[in-house]
Amino acid sequence: MSWSKTYTGDEPVRVNKWMGQTGVCSRREAEALIAEGLVSIDGETVGDVGRKILPGQTLSIAEAGKSQLDSRFTVIINKPPGIVSAHPEPGQVPAIRLLTREALVGGSDIIPDDTMSLAPVGRLDMESRGLLVLSDDGVLAKALIGPQSGIEKEYLVAIEGIITDWALEKLRHGLVLDGRELKPAIVDVIGRYRLRFVLQEGRNRQIRRMCEAVGLYVVDLLRIRIGSLHLGDLPEGKWRVMTSAERAGLIAGKSSLD
Repeated sequence: MSWSKTYTGDEPVRVNKWMGQTGVCSRREAEALIAEGLVSIDGETVGDVGRKILPGQTLSIAEAGKSQLDSRFTVIINKPPGIVSAHPEPGQVPAIRLLTREALVGGSDIIPDDTMSLAPVGRLDMESRGLLVLSDDGVLAKALIGPQSGIEKEYLVAIEGIITDWALEKLRHGLVLDGRELKPAIVDVIGRYRLRFVLQEGRNRQIRRMCEAVGLYVVDLLRIRIGSLHLGDLPEGKWRVMTSAERAGLIAGKSSLD
């Protein structure tokens, strides 16, 4: 089934940019569809990625193009510690190796193999565990880790050290990493040596480095939520396919409180 939408903006805009803004696909996916001759405006095939759509014109994606977009695949893993999200060094095991039929929870017609380009959408470092998303969906990736994304990520963290009021204040607002000020964070004490973090960004090893900056040491880090997506009771080392409703919630930017 093909896809069509009429442009209602006031000024001409590049086709690939507008397709990305509609949420039907990413700019890169739009450019690939245009290159394959699967995009048209008012019935005329778009042959130039630089072409602009005018107010009132209708853009269509041919059935073959829509099928390509619908075949995008996203999985949710409960990553154990000792597994890398991607790009393993010699001797390391990447998360995609966990995607076996035996580790699948629920049904799936697809068991990923080496031909599928599933990338982590928001990495977890090797020592950390919990909710990890692997996907070939450009729209979803933009929603979760794009430069304009403010989607929440929630973590349960076990630490060594004394949790002082000063440390909590600095963790919540006042730290600088790599020369840039961090966005405000929600940090709650949930036990004598346990903290709950809610972040709206994902710097490299951010929570570990935040804790080190205030004299704390992370001994366990578990990600339990990304936006409206919860780890739930998915067992460690197991995986399942993301549902269309979960994808829609993440793209809409919903949090668990919405």
